Amino acid sequence: MNFSPALLTDFYKINHRLQYPAGTATVYSTWTARESNIAGIDHVVVFGVQAFIQRYLIDYFGEHFFSRPREEMVARYVRLIRNTLGEPNPSTDHLERLWDLGYIPLEVRALPEGTLVPLRVPSVTFVNTHPDFFWLTNFVETLFSTETWLPSTSATIAYQYRKLLQDFALETGADLGAVPFQGHDFSFRGMGSVESAASSGAGHLLSFLGTDTIPAILYLEAYYAADVEKNIVGASIPATEHSVMSAYGNDHPDDEFRTYERLITELYPSGFISIVSDTWNLWRVVGEYLPRLRERILSRDGRVVIRPDSGDPIEIIAGRSTPLGMDGDHGLVAMLWDVFGGSVTDKGYRLLDPHIGVIYGDQISLDTATSILERLRDKGFASTNVVFGIGSHTYQQTNRDTFGHAFKSTSVTIDGVEKAIFKDPVTDTGHMKRSLRGRVAVVREQGELRAVDGLGSGDLIPGDELRVVFRDGQLLHVETLDEIRLRLLNGLRVQ
Repeated sequence: MNFSPALLTDFYKINHRLQYPAGTATVYSTWTARESNIAGIDHVVVFGVQAFIQRYLIDYFGEHFFSRPREEMVARYVRLIRNTLGEPNPSTDHLERLWDLGYIPLEVRALPEGTLVPLRVPSVTFVNTHPDFFWLTNFVETLFSTETWLPSTSATIAYQYRKLLQDFALETGADLGAVPFQGHDFSFRGMGSVESAASSGAGHLLSFLGTDTIPAILYLEAYYAADVEKNIVGASIPATEHSVMSAYGNDHPDDEFRTYERLITELYPSGFISIVSDTWNLWRVVGEYLPRLRERILSRDGRVVIRPDSGDPIEIIAGRSTPLGMDGDHGLVAMLWDVFGGSVTDKGYRLLDPHIGVIYGDQISLDTATSILERLRDKGFASTNVVFGIGSHTYQQTNRDTFGHAFKSTSVTIDGVEKAIFKDPVTDTGHMKRSLRGRVAVVREQGELRAVDGLGSGDLIPGDELRVVFRDGQLLHVETLDEIRLRLLNGLRVQ
């Protein structure tokens, strides 16, 4: 739906322009991740700002506000407000003046995308550049928040997965080159909208190359100068689903075997193929069918990836901590080792033959992935024996408060006098909602970013890493996906 940009906000924002003190000329606000509700995470990835600017402040306002007839824009606004907010004659002067101006009179400063910013350090600031539009700074809060908390949050969590997988690969002597493909985005169907899937999935692709969320690739091409013809933006492999497997039937003892045989030798005689393998009996597949296909699998140029999709993911992949003499006791990785063998890393951990692999994408969270990797390690297997499909149990278990993202005003100019403003609720005993005061800079000291507040519009702080990325309708700096990935992943352990 093509909503009017004048209505893309909360109701309570509509009349704030009337409520500010007379003589207000500027409103300055910050965007900050104030707290973490995930243990072990104390830095948040800056991501999504450039996409928001291009998509909304430039493209959307341009197409659906500035390019529409003034009368149409006014009529749509009046109709809605008159019949919902109890105002028989809504004022539209502020919108008509904005339409006459022809662009969004804001200045946006931001830390470079892909930066790991500590909690309580602002990553973005907004201020109006024309005194008639002081109300616009916080008018865009709702839109900015709803469009950016998710890609930033997903990028932050994906980075935690990347660190986890990289650390275990180093510990078990596995190939670090496999790690970018070890986290695969399975989240599309669980997200709230196509747009949410695209922006969240793009956050995932800052740390990984594997995805099944096609719109995430298109998002990165649209807003971050990515190009699938030049670099790997995101990639996947052919894969089956339960409808495919069950369509062949299981009436005859060899029906399911012939399904695997056809997939591996006829449809995909080379390359990667992922086969969901628990439509009926995973352990029969591993214990009976794969041994019969062993030589043909080992002679393929490519990898057959076995995908379980139900049960306890820790026990399915890595086996029970105390085997009971039952099917699957030792786990899928160990069973595949018994069939196909493999190699031993320089740190003494077993690595499956490259013609066979495992992916698991049900119920995967950071905690579950950690437990699987720990149990595999404890049983003598390298971490890269498994690829994780990361879906709803990760990317849809978040909200704006996962990292306490908030947009708060910290400075205003009234009658030519600039003053710091702030909030510090006495009932906020943890001081999580206490805001900074005045304008801010973000500087790096001993490798870590910190905020400097209490500033005025004329104060210049050497080394301020907040840079102007948008002013008066123009995107002033374009970050590429490659630059953002390099910035984010630069600090990962490599030895």
